[in-house]
Amino acid sequence: MNPTSIATVSLSGDLADKLQAIAAAGFDGVEVFENDFLTFDGNPRDVGRMIADLGLAIVAFQPFRDFEGMPEPLRARTFERARRKFELMNELGAKLMLICSNVSPQSLGGIDRAAHDLSELGDLASKHDVRVGFEALAWGKHVNDYRDAWEIVRRANHERIGLILDSFHTLARCSPLEPIASIPGDRIELVQLADAPQLDMDVLSWSRHFRNFPGQGDLAVADFLRAVEATGYSGPLSLEIFNDQFRAGSAKRVAVDGLRSLIQLADQTARLSDPAKAEMPDRAPLLGVEFLEFALDEEPAQALTTLFSALGFHKSGEHRSKAVTRWSQGGINLIVNTEKDGFAQSHAIMHGPGVCALALRVADVGATMARARALKDTTFEQSVGPDEMEIPAIRGVGGSLIYFTEPRHDGAQSWHDDFIATGAGGSAPALLTDVDHISQSMDYDEMLSWLLFYTSLFALDRIPQLAIADPAGLVQSRPLVAADGSVRLILNGSQATRTLSSRFVSEHFGSGVQHIAFTSPDIFAAVTAMRAAGLDFLDIPENYYDDLEARYGLEPAFLDRLREHHILYDRDGEAEFLQVYTHVFAQRFFFEIVERRGGYAGFGAVNAPVRLAAQAREARPVTVPRPLHEG
Repeated sequence: MNPTSIATVSLSGDLADKLQAIAAAGFDGVEVFENDFLTFDGNPRDVGRMIADLGLAIVAFQPFRDFEGMPEPLRARTFERARRKFELMNELGAKLMLICSNVSPQSLGGIDRAAHDLSELGDLASKHDVRVGFEALAWGKHVNDYRDAWEIVRRANHERIGLILDSFHTLARCSPLEPIASIPGDRIELVQLADAPQLDMDVLSWSRHFRNFPGQGDLAVADFLRAVEATGYSGPLSLEIFNDQFRAGSAKRVAVDGLRSLIQLADQTARLSDPAKAEMPDRAPLLGVEFLEFALDEEPAQALTTLFSALGFHKSGEHRSKAVTRWSQGGINLIVNTEKDGFAQSHAIMHGPGVCALALRVADVGATMARARALKDTTFEQSVGPDEMEIPAIRGVGGSLIYFTEPRHDGAQSWHDDFIATGAGGSAPALLTDVDHISQSMDYDEMLSWLLFYTSLFALDRIPQLAIADPAGLVQSRPLVAADGSVRLILNGSQATRTLSSRFVSEHFGSGVQHIAFTSPDIFAAVTAMRAAGLDFLDIPENYYDDLEARYGLEPAFLDRLREHHILYDRDGEAEFLQVYTHVFAQRFFFEIVERRGGYAGFGAVNAPVRLAAQAREARPVTVPRPLHEG
């Protein structure tokens, strides 16, 4: 893998904060952004020493703007600016200066004019023993394509002048990638990488606010890097990200994400060329959800298991040595952990009652863990009791755990062996069969981070992000789905502070699982049985059902059944989706029951505002008006 680097402009904090985060993440080098240096209270030698002491190399000092094609007397001034920056670079210990193509309305066009300016600048760079890289900005006045930038560098024909390639500037303009392969690798000074969501807006605003790491957007960054590799380039791959979320978030987290994105990109690019060149296992296919583990104290645990019973679950096992029980139905396993020591208890203390871990079934646990380690995901280990199975795990959203299991057909030990079967229940037909999807709420600024986490480790398809209307603001929702639908995860985040998603995070000390959906083969039979067991469901307003009748022309008897059982409905072509919600448990999480008919693949997003409004009404404190004669 090429040396890794990131530009300081990509992170939040002052220069020292940024450099420490970059070094801690494991990068090899750094691009020092000029504004970060200018606002730092220290001279160039101080900065150079700080970077060296952190084990980093200065990959570039940037940017130098509006250089080529300037008329006199502005041209003379640009050369004087360059001379002073070269002197600064000598003190800093930087060897490469990035020059981006001119955007000044006063600049003059012409490839030969620009080449002559760069050649003369090369002479000045020689005197200071530095190099210059020229980059085409996608919005440059005269030079906005890497092919023109390369022709200028080629004509400049100076050993101190090279080309800088940037994936965003190339892909944003839909420039062809094939000509990159014809550029000699030793004439490329630096390769900068950035992804971005596909947005219909001017390219300058798109670039300045919405870039993200490779794998977090929609651009063909792997194809770009594959074209670069064909040149023989072996220098640094550097991330240059302008993103409002990144510059407001945790520098440490963003830096780790950045390195993870480069590791993932190198793996993806290798597989495009020759899968045998890949240095780590491929993304893990997910086979299903093995279990969900809830951590809580004994009193709320009693209320939760009562809820489980009403949902049709039966107590199927008791742990051999711990205060842990297993509840089962169909292919669903729920673990209730009330241990007073250990990870689950610490999670409950920090977050309150809720899901502290989920277990995902994979084809090869060893390969999955190897890929997780290669991606710098945080592994987790804890002491286990005698004859207790140690289940490999990594840290997930909000500090929770993700365990990995694999199908066992050889009689080898299974996590089920840790439990003594109770023999209770389980003979009646299952009302619920599988975990349909799991929704995790998080700070909005974390969404891209966890998107990268999941999609770099697992073979999950990204479904386009949705904006869902909560009564208190918009919630951004991003589904991630296994190709066969065996695992569906939804990431939710909101910039509004009082949405249900935001309050879940702020009032319970962090991100986590907010709702779990179970699949039912017959939602009407399931809800009828559950109501007979004493379970009540979220109230849905009459207006909703009047609108359903108008939209779909449903049979009156079918509509009456939906209304009676508080079931919501959606249709996509001939495919149908039915869903119903429990009330929120302990003001923390809730359950959904769904029935998919005819291959329906969505999540009933059209119904989400109705559900959120109903939950907001339930969460609203009841105010009793005072009699007029009082007070």
